[in-house]
Amino acid sequence: MGMMKEFREFALKGNVMDLAVGVIIGAAFGKIVDSLVKDVIMPLVNFVAGGQIDFANKYFVLAGTVAPGAPLAEAQKAGTVLAWGNFVTVSLNFIILAFIIFWMVKTMNRLKREAPPAPPAPPAPPPEDVVLLREIRDALKR
Repeated sequence: MGMMKEFREFALKGNVMDLAVGVIIGAAFGKIVDSLVKDVIMPLVNFVAGGQIDFANKYFVLAGTVAPGAPLAEAQKAGTVLAWGNFVTVSLNFIILAFIIFWMVKTMNRLKREAPPAPPAPPAPPPEDVVLLREIRDALKR
C-alpha cells in the first residue's frame, strides 16, 4: 500500500501535472504547425515557384529502376530513394515551431520581469540588554 501512496503523491505534484498539460498542448500545437506548413506555407511556395511543387514526392534515386515522375511510394517499392522533400517539410515544421516557442518564452520572460527591490526595512530595535547597558553608560557619564 505504501507504493500506491507514494505514486499518488508523485502524480499529484505540480511538476507532473504541468508536464502533462504541456505534452497535450504541445501535441495540439504540433498539429497546428503541420497544418500551417502543409495548407498555407507550401501552397504559397508553390505559387511563388510558378507551379505545383509537391515536396512530399521529391526524391533522388540511389538504386533500382524508377520511372521518372513516379510518386514516392512507388519509387520506394521500385528501388532505393533518398526522400529529401519530406525532410524539407519536417525541417520547416521544426523551424516554425522553434521560432514560435522562442517568442513565447521571450514574452513570458518579459511578463515575469523582476519586481523592483523592496526598500530596505528599518533597522530592528536593539535587544533589551543593549538598551539597558546604554542607559547605564549614560548614567555613569553624568
